Amino acid sequence: MNPVHDSASRPGPLDLNLFRVFDVVYRERNLTRAAEVLFLSQSAVSHALARLREQLGAPLFVREGRGVAPTPLAERLAPEIREALLLLQQAVHHTRGFEPARDVGTFTLAMSDMLEPSIVPRLVARLREVSPEARVSSVRLERAKLERELASGRLDLAIDVEQPTSAELRHTAFTRDAFCVVSRKRRKLDVATYMAARHVTVSSRRAGLAVEDLVLSRLGYQREVTVRCRHYETACRIVSGSDLLLTMPRGRAEEINAELDNRLLPMPLALPRLELHLYWHRSEDSEPRSQWLRAELQALAKGMMKAGRGG
Repeated sequence: MNPVHDSASRPGPLDLNLFRVFDVVYRERNLTRAAEVLFLSQSAVSHALARLREQLGAPLFVREGRGVAPTPLAERLAPEIREALLLLQQAVHHTRGFEPARDVGTFTLAMSDMLEPSIVPRLVARLREVSPEARVSSVRLERAKLERELASGRLDLAIDVEQPTSAELRHTAFTRDAFCVVSRKRRKLDVATYMAARHVTVSSRRAGLAVEDLVLSRLGYQREVTVRCRHYETACRIVSGSDLLLTMPRGRAEEINAELDNRLLPMPLALPRLELHLYWHRSEDSEPRSQWLRAELQALAKGMMKAGRGG
């Protein structure tokens, strides 16, 4: 074999910038949005992906609608590339120090539809104070994809009810709140009256039991749900014009119904408090940006709980 020919056909050294492009395209699933995040032209992003494809000898993305979708190879590479980039970022941050006003960038948080109105406005207000250039993206929580999206960096953090997780995910308690019953009129509410009533429930999912119905089923109760919607605000307005009952966390109920003529009644059954947890990937444990964001959200949660208790 001609050694000169063999050397010429061998790929050159990898350009680390290509992996940064890969990481952003993987998260955005769109070349135009990726180019905006990277401050590059779309053609430069396409060229970088072509170079990386040549280096690896296989395609990484395929066209899907108006965006792109990762190939199986890209899905396998994404978590490891993300972790390697985080290590490089940590090395830089440890050298120059993390500065929220400079280093937050785009922050992506997943949660259910019903949580967004109470959390995101407060988070945006806080970030505007300490990191005016930060960009916040709130997306719908998809539990089946949660670990993969946290590992790849498509998500920074997630807020959800406590769930069993693998060792790859970390989580801590975020908020705890008792359930109450929202009613259009004041009434004496015992177990029999509660179970005989018709109910509205809130869930981000199209089917399946809501959190309170899961708890009730374990206690041997099944109530009649006649309306299902995605937002607590919608449900409270439905209650204000009907005889339906709504079971929801008390702190959020106080916030929404302050502007409505609804009554908040004690829950006649002893249900455990609704506990939400904050989730992140283990690779982010010691990453300064993630540590700072988690601390900000924990402080926000404490403020929400304090407000719910009346100060």
